[in-house]
Amino acid sequence: MEFIDLAETGLKLSRVGLGTWSMTGDWWGPADPEEAYATLRKAIDLGITLFDTAPAYGRGLSEVLLGRAIRDAGCRDRLVIATKAGLQWVNGKVVRNCSLSWLAQDLENSLRRLQTEVIDIYQVHWPDPLEPLEETAAFFQRLLQEGKIRAIGVSNFSPEQMDRFRQVAPLHTAQPPYNLFERQIEAEVLPYCREHGIHTLVYSPLCRGLLSGRMTPQTTFPPGDMRAGIDPKFVEPRYSQYLKAAEALSQFAQDRYGKTLAQLAVRWLLDQPGVSVALWGARKPHHLEAISGLWGWSLDAEAMQTIEDILQRYVPESIPPSFMSPPARAA
Repeated sequence: MEFIDLAETGLKLSRVGLGTWSMTGDWWGPADPEEAYATLRKAIDLGITLFDTAPAYGRGLSEVLLGRAIRDAGCRDRLVIATKAGLQWVNGKVVRNCSLSWLAQDLENSLRRLQTEVIDIYQVHWPDPLEPLEETAAFFQRLLQEGKIRAIGVSNFSPEQMDRFRQVAPLHTAQPPYNLFERQIEAEVLPYCREHGIHTLVYSPLCRGLLSGRMTPQTTFPPGDMRAGIDPKFVEPRYSQYLKAAEALSQFAQDRYGKTLAQLAVRWLLDQPGVSVALWGARKPHHLEAISGLWGWSLDAEAMQTIEDILQRYVPESIPPSFMSPPARAA
């Protein structure tokens, strides 16, 4: 396992963290909570120290399961809990809400579900266009001063939004989507974070399974799964293009390194300048088995260029993950 120190916080992060979005059913089809719990316990046993969750995942269930797993394992002191605030379920849909009253309620709910007195990395899940960023930043700054959180992060923020936030409060982490098929952050977000010493915790490293090596033209998705017609990458003719790219990348990973496609995709991320942590999403314990093959090797310049050539051949125009953006609440 590789680790990094989160500057000025005393936190030590495994460079692969466990992302819990897919564990609890919403947007991903039916899920088994006990299987999710077993996955969390296995991740702890594997030495993962960073666990990323949010109240929006399973309407609090993800936090409940994580809190239970950490309590049962008796290892709270060596784990880093990263959760978020600023989304709310309203009439069966998620909307943005960074009003101060909701943020205060969101925090107390998360502390209770996670069975902890302090949140290690507390993140704004999405910027709320109805609330001043400066007020949100001031709220997070107060939490830091009061010792309720140890570090401040944002998720899905632009450089301009991070700049405004940093005028009021320190910013330790940023969490954008990033993978071989979704590289929009390379233009501005990643350079900004490098320049200002902001650690990046990148999510969707396997692009919702497209880079897992498990998908074929015959793969189907259950109702409620975002990949069943919502995510445009999984709609023809683009789906076939991405599968062909995945097949070529998989062959290269096997021929050059004896690795799987998933291992190549995540190693590529970890070798990118400015990427601190890749958040590996898993729904079942066996989904974690490939993590052990990430360590002790890296991609050289020739391998990086071969990967670029494959991507340009099959998916020269990448589809951004903008479909994941939740709407603002009613004013």
